[in-house]
Amino acid sequence: MSLKTHIQDDMKAAMRAKDKGRLGVIRLILAAIKQREVDERIELSDAQILVVLEKMIKQRRESLTQYQNAGREDLARQEAFEIDLIQAYLPAPLSEAELETLIANAIAATGAESMRDMGKVMAMIKDQAQGQVDMSRVSAQVKARFGS
Repeated sequence: MSLKTHIQDDMKAAMRAKDKGRLGVIRLILAAIKQREVDERIELSDAQILVVLEKMIKQRRESLTQYQNAGREDLARQEAFEIDLIQAYLPAPLSEAELETLIANAIAATGAESMRDMGKVMAMIKDQAQGQVDMSRVSAQVKARFGS
């Protein structure tokens, strides 16, 4: 079953259960997917849907931080709820050991030796770990490996 079909099935289940909070978030997810499909005139693959979901999570994390700093706990709770629901559609996150192995393998496979080669390493890791790890965390670890 494709990820999009899974999300649509969850929407139907939320409608039957009259779970308005969950239904609203799922509709936001489907709207974001549909918007990208219409804009690019393509049917999104599961990997492309993961990119959309990651972008949604990143936006909500930024909003969550702003709401917490402003003392708006009601809005912060809503953002946290949305983040949790969206993350449920992402694959299981990589462990620290798996991430270290992935970085080491990408550096070896690309023959990277310095910061100049970081783009090649990051591209390879992004393809392999889409939706499983925060890429800013990966970037920091790759930079640390190259001593910058």
